[in-house]
Amino acid sequence: MRTFTLGMQHVLAMFAGAILVPILLSQALNLTSEQTAYLIAIDLFTCGVATILQSWKTKYSGIGLPAVLGASVVAAGPMIAIGGEYGMTAIYGSILVSGLIVVLFAKYLSHVIHFFPPVVTGTVITLIGLTLLPVGINNMAGGAGSDSFGDLDNVLLGLGVLALILILQSFFKGPLRSLSILIGLIAGTIFVAARGTINFSEVAEASWVSMPQPFYFGMPTFEIGAIIPMLIVTLIILFESTGVFLALGKVCDEKVEAADLERGYRAEGIAFLVGGLFNGFAYNTFAQNVGLVQLSRVKTVTVTFTAGFILIALGLTPKIAALIKLIPPPALGAAMVVLFGMVAVSGIRMLTQVDLDDNKNVLVISVALGLGLGTTIVPELFAQMPEQISFLFHDGIITGSLAAIGLHLLNVTKEVFSHRFQEQVSFKRSLQLTLEENNKHA
Repeated sequence: MRTFTLGMQHVLAMFAGAILVPILLSQALNLTSEQTAYLIAIDLFTCGVATILQSWKTKYSGIGLPAVLGASVVAAGPMIAIGGEYGMTAIYGSILVSGLIVVLFAKYLSHVIHFFPPVVTGTVITLIGLTLLPVGINNMAGGAGSDSFGDLDNVLLGLGVLALILILQSFFKGPLRSLSILIGLIAGTIFVAARGTINFSEVAEASWVSMPQPFYFGMPTFEIGAIIPMLIVTLIILFESTGVFLALGKVCDEKVEAADLERGYRAEGIAFLVGGLFNGFAYNTFAQNVGLVQLSRVKTVTVTFTAGFILIALGLTPKIAALIKLIPPPALGAAMVVLFGMVAVSGIRMLTQVDLDDNKNVLVISVALGLGLGTTIVPELFAQMPEQISFLFHDGIITGSLAAIGLHLLNVTKEVFSHRFQEQVSFKRSLQLTLEENNKHA
C-alpha cells in the first residue's frame, strides 16, 4: 500500500503538466470532442509506458533511476505549427523519425548536444514559454473564438485559480506546493460544476475500458518541414533530460556515466516511437518528480514502476479522459500561464549561466528572440519566401531556434578559424626567427 501511495504521489506531481499538452494541441487544431478524449487517454497511457522504460535498466535502454516521463511542453508549440501547416499525420511522422534517430544514434547524441550550450537552449526555451503564454491568456478569457470570450465571470474564475496556485506555491511546502497546479484545476472545475454549467453526459456515456489504436489519426506522413523542427526540439528535450538525469543521480547517490546517458536517451527515443505509433506526443523526463524523490527520500525504482502502471491504467479508462476534458477554459488558462511562465523562467535561468559580457552571446540571444517573437506577432513577415525554404519560417519558435543555432555555429566557426590563423602566424613567426638565427651563425 505504501508503494502504491508513493507511486500515486508521483502521478499527481506530473499530472497537470502531462494533460495540458494534449488539451493545448486539441484547442489549437480544433479537434473534435472524441479526438480530444483520445489524445488525453493515449497521453496518460504512453506516459506510463515511457516511465517504465526509463526506470527499467537494461543493456540498451533505461537510466535505471526513479524517473517519470511526461508529454514535453517544449514540443507543444512546434507540434501545433506542424499540425496547422501539414496536418496531424505529419506531426506523428516527424515524431517517429525523431524517435528512430535517437534510438539508433543515442551513443553519439551526447556529442551533438555540445552544439546546444546554454546560450542556445536557454534562448529557445525562453522563446517557447513566451510564445505559448498568449494561449493561456486566451483561455483565461474563455477560449479564443468562444461566445463568452472576455466575460467577467471567465476572467474572475481564471484569476481566482491563478491566485490559489500562487498561494499554494508561496505559503505551503511539500505535497500542497508540488500539486498546486493540479489543485487549482480541480478547484476551478468544482466551482463551475457547483454552478450547474458543466454537462457530465459525455462522462456518463464514455466506456470504462478501451485499448490504444495505432495511427488513430491516419498513416503518418513525412514532411521535411515538419521533421527538421521536430529534430531540433528533440535535441533540446534531450539536453533538458540530461540535466534531470544528472540531478537524479546526485539525489540517489549514483554516478551518471556516458553509458547511462546513452541508455536514457534511447529510452526516450523509444517513448517517441510509442507516441508516434499510437498518436501520442514527444516525451521527456520530468524535473518536478526529482524534487519529489528528494522530498520523500524514497530512491527505489519500484515506486516509479508503480507510477507507470497507474498511468497506463488511467490511460485505458476513457471515463478519466472525458472527466479531464471538462476542465473549464479559464481554469486551464490560469494553469497554462503558470506553466508556460515557468518554462520561460527556466530558459532565463539557463541564460544566467551565459557570459553576457561577451557581445557574441548577446547577439545570439537578442536576434533569436527578436526574430522568433517577431514572426509570432507578424506571421506574414516571411510569406513571400520561396516555397522550398518557407517551411523553415512559418513558426516563430522554429525561426528563433534556427537563428540561435546558426549564430552560435557561426561564432564557433569564427573562433576555430581565428585560432588556426593565430597558430599559423605563430608558426611562421617562429620559423622566421629560427632561420634568422641560423643565418647569423652561418
